[in-house]
Amino acid sequence: MAGDNPVNEETTIFDNRAAAWDDIPRRAKLAADVARAICNTVKIIPEMDVLDFGCGTGLLTLRFQPLARSITGIDSSKGMLAVLEEKIREQGLTNVTAQCIDVENGKIPDGKYDLIVSSMTFHHIRDVQPVLAILSTLLKPAGTLAIADLDNDNGKFHDTPEGVFHNGFDRYIMKNQFEAAGLTCVRNRTAAIVQKESPSGEIRPFTVFLMTGRKEMTV
Repeated sequence: MAGDNPVNEETTIFDNRAAAWDDIPRRAKLAADVARAICNTVKIIPEMDVLDFGCGTGLLTLRFQPLARSITGIDSSKGMLAVLEEKIREQGLTNVTAQCIDVENGKIPDGKYDLIVSSMTFHHIRDVQPVLAILSTLLKPAGTLAIADLDNDNGKFHDTPEGVFHNGFDRYIMKNQFEAAGLTCVRNRTAAIVQKESPSGEIRPFTVFLMTGRKEMTV
């Protein structure tokens, strides 16, 4: 996702990686694991409108396409979105849209959503709390925010620190941030374990949590 000057550089990084992004099998597996964890936590019904924040090439987005009325993928990388848009065209999908929106810089998407999902995006966001607040405003009453990201990784998950502002998250702190954004019934679970090779060739496991919170019904 994009922010001010350093994050604009990050957007360029993701633009350059977009064409080959899906070539790494662990990324598709992670999307499948996260989607499964969300579906095991949130009841998905065909009348739902879903937003995927930081959708990238749509590996998670398209997991929800058969399940919901609509799903919108947003990202600040035009290169990533171009890959998703090509998938939408090739598959003839009519309930999936992709939009280039820089939420981190305060740009707010149109619409309201029953479910907002995000996977492995928040560690690329410099200031998490304002983004959580924006996403909370986009939820319909009783809607759910579901974020998957790394547990604290001591900086070992990424090969380089470019565009990485958090070396994973403490679940307790993230829970407090959800609640500060006005979300209730905040819960977490382990969504996936990623086996990733380090630059030295060592295979290391990294856990990915799923944090969910619900927007209260209005009276």
